[in-house]
Amino acid sequence: MQAEPKKSQAGNAREGAAEPAVSLIGKEYEVEVGPVAHGGHCIARTAEGQVLFVRHTLPGETVIARVTEGEEGARFLRADAVSVLEPSKDRVEAPCPYAGPGRCGGCDWQHAKPGAQRRLKGEVIAEQLQRLAGLTPEEAGWDGTVMPAEGDKLPAGEVPSWRTRVQYAVDADGNAGLRRHRSHEVEPIEHCMIAAEGVSELGIEQRDWSGMASIEAIAASGSQDRQVILAPKPGARLPIVELDKPVSVMRIGEKDGGTHRVHGRPFVRERADGRTYRVGSGGFWQVHPKAAETLMLAVMQGLTPRKGDTALDLYCGVGLFAGALADRVGEKGAVLGIESGKRAVEDARHNLASFDRARIEQGKVESVLPRTGITEADLIVLDPPRAGAGKQTVKHLAGLGARRIAYVACDPAALARDLGYFRDGGYRVRTLRAFDLFPMTHHVECVAILEPAEKGS
Repeated sequence: MQAEPKKSQAGNAREGAAEPAVSLIGKEYEVEVGPVAHGGHCIARTAEGQVLFVRHTLPGETVIARVTEGEEGARFLRADAVSVLEPSKDRVEAPCPYAGPGRCGGCDWQHAKPGAQRRLKGEVIAEQLQRLAGLTPEEAGWDGTVMPAEGDKLPAGEVPSWRTRVQYAVDADGNAGLRRHRSHEVEPIEHCMIAAEGVSELGIEQRDWSGMASIEAIAASGSQDRQVILAPKPGARLPIVELDKPVSVMRIGEKDGGTHRVHGRPFVRERADGRTYRVGSGGFWQVHPKAAETLMLAVMQGLTPRKGDTALDLYCGVGLFAGALADRVGEKGAVLGIESGKRAVEDARHNLASFDRARIEQGKVESVLPRTGITEADLIVLDPPRAGAGKQTVKHLAGLGARRIAYVACDPAALARDLGYFRDGGYRVRTLRAFDLFPMTHHVECVAILEPAEKGS
């Protein structure tokens, strides 16, 4: 038998090379829109069965969806509804002139009535609880509603001005604007409708910010304090900041990435629970002016602290919940807060200085908590970042035997995952409340109160 000629390495490489994926960006599909999904979009399918995550639409609509990300064979595609053929009864004309396909990515639901936005958020919470924790709303002690903040219940077409912290990006011409959805491109704006009055009155959008990469504007809701934080481009000099209202000015260091004072106070003053809290640059404080008070009350009502209790406040920020707990557990009680941010820890220690039996430790919760030697606690509050607390931290907390645990969550998926871990550790959800503290966006805040499972059996 004659031997087959050897194939060259180049030939083998050509035959073994994968065909390049075919991009579908720009391709349009007429689709019937299905349920809402976590992330500010709805689910649809192409005629071939490929999943589309479609923004700027509502469940039940028929739309023309234009692909913005994805390729043939991908698990899903991202798309924008560029034409609405059959609108939902919940649809309104977006009040913001910068909302819509390819425009500002700050809001997800400008095109939905306020009540519909809250229903959509409720559907997302319910879906995440069921899928990730196996819980029905009834089993979670939740009535299924998402409550608006005080003053936010407005007619369709009106937008609450709630955002007390706005991060502006700067385009190549020095114009301040907001990022487009999933993009570094800047959408220049003249006014952000969801910005709080204290931010809007600074006039950021009317100034030339050449040389700056970004500007963060902060308007404290607990005082008249105003602050801007400038991030210069490499090698750029700071401009002379002349705004329409007095502000303190901070800058982001080019080498260390830290926040440094240029002039004015390096912090703003906020109020909650009858107390003033100092919040330094980079420190966390709830963005909605009613959020801190709303969440603090929900946590305290759920925990019902008693005199003499020992309590933990994990991911404590500048000490909002630690301060409320310290005030309620009294001189014979004790509160420990744990926070990773150095500046936030400094602020928390300042804010809680009047409580002898309250202390704040710096570091990651999963590292610091085991080192404290604490083996039990009466009450626990945790307000973790968007990723959640995680399996190991939850396991540790469940072993402390707390009478009640309050879990404050800004992401329903992370909340549901961690509630599942708490169930494995012997805790059940007593009540869950949801608050619409980010109107026009897909974000929602939840407070879950947990207790040992045997109490609920």
